[in-house]
Amino acid sequence: MYFQHAEAIRSEFPGLAAAALTTSGITTAPDVAEQVDRFTAIAKDRLAGGTESDLAEIKAWRQAFAKMGLKPTQYRCASEALLRRLRKEGDLPRIHPLIDLCNAVSVAYAIPVAALDLDQISGDLEVRHAGGDEVYHTFGSTTENPEPGEVIFADAAGRSHARRWTNRQSGLSAVRPATSRVLIVAEALHDSAAEDVAALMKTLAEELAAAWETTPAAALLSAAAPRFEA
Repeated sequence: MYFQHAEAIRSEFPGLAAAALTTSGITTAPDVAEQVDRFTAIAKDRLAGGTESDLAEIKAWRQAFAKMGLKPTQYRCASEALLRRLRKEGDLPRIHPLIDLCNAVSVAYAIPVAALDLDQISGDLEVRHAGGDEVYHTFGSTTENPEPGEVIFADAAGRSHARRWTNRQSGLSAVRPATSRVLIVAEALHDSAAEDVAALMKTLAEELAAAWETTPAAALLSAAAPRFEA
């Protein structure tokens, strides 16, 4: 399968920088507490002088959400939601070692990171505008249809694995204890997004290799090279 952003998305958001990574052999065995503490400490230092809304990475996503017709304080990108929770509660929830690591790296870089169970994705996965007939599975075991024109992660079976781009991930492909193969995606829109996404993905690949003794395959995506073959 491949992962890519549709040409229309890249045309509408020319500053988009993205990277994708796949790996297998994921289990719940590794203890990533040290890594999580290390990366959340970086995030806390960044928040010491203000709030997440002051960060350039978050400002860029707020502008993108406004451009999509969404109220930025009602619909927050994943990294902003995590940073907000970290600032208010002092910590992040512990869910699964992989999710915990991805969330911690996400807040350190203030960049949304999505981790998806590859075995729950049918065929290719594309970030594109919804037609409105795609099916989205919530974490509460119900289904929804994205709004026509909404930016979603859509697979070949017409299932939406994320709504409102980086706002809300599907429960269908969420990482769970039985997950073994994953696709991880990072996306950013701020001025130094290309460099920061590359650094984030390099960091994440190194941490995955150390914790799970796996060899991730990763690539940076651009308008010239928009497709990642998983």
